[in-house]
Order: sequence, then structure tokens, then C-alpha cells
Amino acid sequence: MKFLLVFDFDHTIIDENSDTWIVKCAPERKLPNGLRNSYQPGHWTEYMGRVFVYLGDNGVKEDEMKRTMTTIPFTAGMIDLLGFIGENKELFDCIIVSDSNTVFIDWILKAADFHKVFDEVFTNPAAFSSTGYLTVQHFHAHHCAKCPKNLCKRKVLKEFLDKQLERGVSYTQIIYIGDGGNDLCPVMFLRKNDIAMPRQGYTLERRISQLAQSLSPVQCSVLVWSSAIDIMSYLKLLIKE
Repeated sequence: MKFLLVFDFDHTIIDENSDTWIVKCAPERKLPNGLRNSYQPGHWTEYMGRVFVYLGDNGVKEDEMKRTMTTIPFTAGMIDLLGFIGENKELFDCIIVSDSNTVFIDWILKAADFHKVFDEVFTNPAAFSSTGYLTVQHFHAHHCAKCPKNLCKRKVLKEFLDKQLERGVSYTQIIYIGDGGNDLCPVMFLRKNDIAMPRQGYTLERRISQLAQSLSPVQCSVLVWSSAIDIMSYLKLLIKE
């Protein structure tokens, strides 16, 4: 009996988007229009690369960025949920699949002492250059037309499950917790026995219900959450069974 919990990060574990939160470090806490308007759909990572160059050019250093990022609030109930998972690690494997970056997620989890809850974090690799600028790269290359250029979460999940099977680990159930449009691709990969948990009022919930209306519903069960306490209640029922 082992369960796999797959978490998105922005607007799921934390109640904000880590990439837009960093703008608080910019002069006057905003970006110039030319930079803001330079985003092209599917190329968010490249856009963030330009944002980090702008911050570096304006003398924003690593410690200031770290201070700012660790003030992001967790989603309602999330601290309780992660505490509960941490106490029941023998039952739950727990991973993050996120379009944020390694530096931001690492800072936020370590500051709250939650890094031990997660077995692996799959996100865009980031690092500070010798000149003190934050740089970010694509997580991987893929051929999925539905996903942004840098990350297909279905591919990540599938490769993780394959690797676990090679180690002799299979899961009774996969529980996927997310909010965004890029969470739909992995949710469509889930089987009948699995559970998708979209956050109430966010894109993923909307996309799943559109699929149901067009009579091509997802195979897995769907349970909407508004507070992470809803997720914890479900997990408690699960381990009672």
C-alpha cells in the first residue's frame, strides 16, 4: 500500500506565482513595459531569463531575492497538509512537478522546513552565475504539442513511474494536485483508480469540466479542493481503508 502524491507548486503549494512574485525585487516593484510585453506563449522560461537579467542589471542580489521569495504565503491549509504527509512518509511518496525553478522551490521549502516531505522535485534548473545573475534553463525537450516548450508534466510523471517500477515500486493510487492548464496533460494520463485534485476556481478545474461537457471526460476520479485541509481529509480516509 503506497500512494504517490504529485504536486504542482505555484498556486497549489504556495498561494502565488513564484515567478511573478520576484518582481517585488525590481525597481519600483515593476518591470518596464517592453520587458513585460516580450512574453510569447509557450516560452515562459525564456521570458523569465530576461526578467532575471533585468534584476541583475539593476543590482538585485541573491540574498535580497531569497528574502523576498521566502515571504510567499502557503495556500490555506497547506502547512497542515505537508506536516501530515511528513508524519506518514511510509505511506506516501511525494513529488513536485513545476514550471518554477530549482532555486525558488528550494529556498521556499527549506525556509519552512518542508524539503524532507518531497522525494523529488522536477522543475527548471536554475543557478546563480559567477556575476551573480540568476539563470534558468529548460527542464527537458519533448514532443508534446499541448505543453509549453520547456516542460511536459505527463512525460515527467511517466518517466518517474517507469523508474520506480524498475526499482520494484508501484502505487496503489496516484493523487495529482494542481491548478493550471499545464496540469491537464498529466491528469489525462491518470487511470481509473487515480484521483485528480484541481484547485477550485482555477484553470485545471475549468478544463476538466469542459472535457466532461464535450463527452470526453478524464478517466480518473476528480475531487475539487479549495483548502489543503480538503486534500488532507481525503488522505486520512484513504489510509483508514
